[in-house]
Amino acid sequence: MMMQEYINQAEQDLLHTYNRYPVVFDHGDGVHLYDIEGKEYLDFVSGIAVFALGYNNKAYNDALKEQIDKLLHTSNYYYNVPAIEAARKLKKVSGMDRVFFTNSGAEALEGMIKTARKYAFTKDGTTDHEIIAMEHSFHGRTMGALSVTGNPAYRAPFEPMIGNVKFAQLNDFDSVLAQVTDKTCAILFETVQGEGGIYPATEEFMQKVRALCDEKDILLMLDEVQCGMGRCGEMFAWQRYGIKPDVMASAKALGCGVPVGAFMMTEKVGQASLVPGDHGTTYGGNPFACAAISKVLDLFEEQNITEHVKEVGAYLSEQLDVLTEKYDFVETHRGVGLLQGLVCNKPVGDMIKTALSEGLVLINAGANIIRFVPPLVITKQDVDKMIEILDRCLAAHC
Repeated sequence: MMMQEYINQAEQDLLHTYNRYPVVFDHGDGVHLYDIEGKEYLDFVSGIAVFALGYNNKAYNDALKEQIDKLLHTSNYYYNVPAIEAARKLKKVSGMDRVFFTNSGAEALEGMIKTARKYAFTKDGTTDHEIIAMEHSFHGRTMGALSVTGNPAYRAPFEPMIGNVKFAQLNDFDSVLAQVTDKTCAILFETVQGEGGIYPATEEFMQKVRALCDEKDILLMLDEVQCGMGRCGEMFAWQRYGIKPDVMASAKALGCGVPVGAFMMTEKVGQASLVPGDHGTTYGGNPFACAAISKVLDLFEEQNITEHVKEVGAYLSEQLDVLTEKYDFVETHRGVGLLQGLVCNKPVGDMIKTALSEGLVLINAGANIIRFVPPLVITKQDVDKMIEILDRCLAAHC
């Protein structure tokens, strides 16, 4: 079938929960995608911050092929070597003490919420504890993750949410302090808000929230699903601030294409929260998924990904500054490392469609922001090519 025929078939068969772009991708190589008709695209989305190592990475592919021939799944009633190795490596790069593997970022957030409530229940035996989350945040589409997502438009059709969730403003410590009561069990936020507009937490905010949590035995829980795994120039974005969370979530680039996630915690939290019977998963932590995690962590170390991100991310930031100065409708640009956003004073959907027709894959973050989350292995030459195409697209929409 031709591309449009596949698209028409998909519209008949798939539940319409996405307004998809009119392209059917077939394969990828490096930082490029190819549609079923052979057209090449420079990818600055990487499956929404997933394919950190680029496409068709031989070492990664070989590790998965080897595991396929050995064992895919046994369940969590038994141990498996890939899960043990992946957990050890993840503890090393995160500094956390206990790991629970999930199938997605949203599932990791669900586990974090349960951890916070069980930790508080263990202390006082009551079940009316509160979680403080942030406005403009995004944590996932499941009911628990949606309940702590600070965008009413996402929540409204599915009310009532789980209860006892309050919202404050990222980088406004006083707004957090105003929500704290003796029932507060956790403060939860993205270290860099992604879907909400590419807003990094400030060092002052992080330090003050950490001190508050220490003072009142409140859990600091950070969502690093998008901003973690090297994307901001450290393995996890919170490592830039000289603090450490009590609980954190990871996913997306953790598996580089295999659907995986994890939530991690300190030993103190692990010893006073979830126990057998409290939480579980059929597929989370299976040998295939954990072989992916293990190899990803090896390759990040071998290729010194975080240093590469610092260098190329700074270059990307400089080039986006040039475009910001050039076009009046571009208000500003913000971000960290290879998580960047170009903020416009009008919707960017048509600009992104034009870029796609020009062979450049981009995505938005809200209606007015072009988001840049490319594979972490992009080069300065790839940035130059992206800027060249984007410049033409912006000019076409002045």
